[in-house]
Amino acid sequence: MFGTVVIGIGIAGSVRIRDLLNPLPSSPAEHLKLLGFVSRRPLGEVHQVKQISLQEAQDNKDTHAAIISTDNRNHEETVRSFLKAGKHVLVEYPLALSAKAAHELWELAEQKGKILHVEHIELLTEEYKQLKKEVTGKELVKGTLHFTGHPLDEEKSGFPAFSGIARLTWLVDLFGDLTLTSASRTEQKEKNYSRMTAHFQTADKRPLTWIEERAPGMKRDKKINFCFKSGCLESLPEAPRAAVGLFMQDLILFASKLLGQVSKEEMEAEKRRILLCLDLAEEIQMHCERPAKLYS
Repeated sequence: MFGTVVIGIGIAGSVRIRDLLNPLPSSPAEHLKLLGFVSRRPLGEVHQVKQISLQEAQDNKDTHAAIISTDNRNHEETVRSFLKAGKHVLVEYPLALSAKAAHELWELAEQKGKILHVEHIELLTEEYKQLKKEVTGKELVKGTLHFTGHPLDEEKSGFPAFSGIARLTWLVDLFGDLTLTSASRTEQKEKNYSRMTAHFQTADKRPLTWIEERAPGMKRDKKINFCFKSGCLESLPEAPRAAVGLFMQDLILFASKLLGQVSKEEMEAEKRRILLCLDLAEEIQMHCERPAKLYS
């Protein structure tokens, strides 16, 4: 059994507690034992699970793993502190709000011989699995992925290329290594409106565009337009509801890694994809912020 603590009790953290208390029967998640949770708010107990301090969570020799569900800006510091304490870590995406920090955290995990698992439930959705089936084997001509949603507090969530890294992860997972060719951002601060546009090329020099657009009242939605030599895909495929929840699927994957059931090759490929996406996110941010620096 791996003694586990949950850090942060927002929506995701609460789901993590629920799933740890009710793991999928006969799954690797049954090997995770919830010891307590950490929150800035004094809550006492949640689902009869006791609240503990961050220091207690890190110092307890029975704590083997931490699940981090805090604001994005706190991920780097919290991941680093648990790795230094010799604990395995599961963290919600993004791993950090800079590529340099992400690479450092992975090096630290490897030095300590610990699992560092970054949640990417967007790759586990039935909708995405169906999309990947439809895309696989087709030759891309050009494509666009356009996300819309409500505004985020960037102080907590980070630059849109980091907070929206789930969309970038889709593109890299579907079309392989990407090279950024340009990026820009439009803001209307008085309207709380933001639109980030990033242009990429695939290894075959095919153009891909990622748009991340947010404003009050804007419906959360993803629109695609992927054109292949065989025709265009202009809407996400219909998909059945998953039998197992996304966070539970992610928890099972984490537990599988702790149990040594995931191959080194799979873990290395996952690490490479995650770090590539974070490298691209930072490059996008630098492109978008460059004009402001020139005129300041």
